[in-house]
Amino acid sequence: MENTLLIGLSRQMMLQRELDVVANNVANVNTTGFKADKSLFEEFLNTNARIDMFRGSDRRVSFVQDRATLTDFGQGPIESTGNPLDVALTSSQAFLTVQVNGNERYTRNGAMQINAQGQLVTLDNHTVLGTNGPITFQPGDQDITIGRDGTITVREGNNTNVTALRGKLRLVSFDRPQLLLKEGSTLFAAPEGVAANPALTAGVQQGAIEKSNVVSVMEMTKMIEVTRAYTSITSMMQQQNDMRKMAIERLADVPA
Repeated sequence: MENTLLIGLSRQMMLQRELDVVANNVANVNTTGFKADKSLFEEFLNTNARIDMFRGSDRRVSFVQDRATLTDFGQGPIESTGNPLDVALTSSQAFLTVQVNGNERYTRNGAMQINAQGQLVTLDNHTVLGTNGPITFQPGDQDITIGRDGTITVREGNNTNVTALRGKLRLVSFDRPQLLLKEGSTLFAAPEGVAANPALTAGVQQGAIEKSNVVSVMEMTKMIEVTRAYTSITSMMQQQNDMRKMAIERLADVPA
């Protein structure tokens, strides 16, 4: 009976973890560039119970172990915004490069703006990096155009015939994106030993953003399944506890 309680408890702990992951996905269903998380569990077999000379014939007990949390880097739906500074990455393997507190971070969130210093930044005021560093505009720049390869050109002042280059978005990809570490809802950090490679074949779509790849119906269904499983295990554990209580009471009932 103790094994039943321990197995149920291990499963409940994993269900609570899975519910946290699902709830975070649901909370970010409308977050631009968000990538859904998935829980990964595995079976953990405990060794046979034995003490010194005693060797029991019990079978190994199967517990549940939290293996990892994986990120789904699948492409989210692209939505047109009409904002010339917004971009959507057309390749699911590519990332924009931004600067956060002096460090490079990577994101799929292409909603951008120009700050007071004329630099291209995200809506969270993180500097967007180009192939030659931050991208800076001049006060008279008009008709900002972002090509499919990330090249940014403008029309200077009233000059309608000549375009000026302002930079090129630094698009990168990773051989093993699952090693990236999430920071917040849309930023990723590359741990030591994980290098960013130029995404030479990646393209961008101007005037659009990539929405979250969370499928709300699936996540809500999963939330209901997890909740029901948790309740079912609670009921089973309560039944086992009642059986143990009954057994103790009957064993203590010594006939007169």
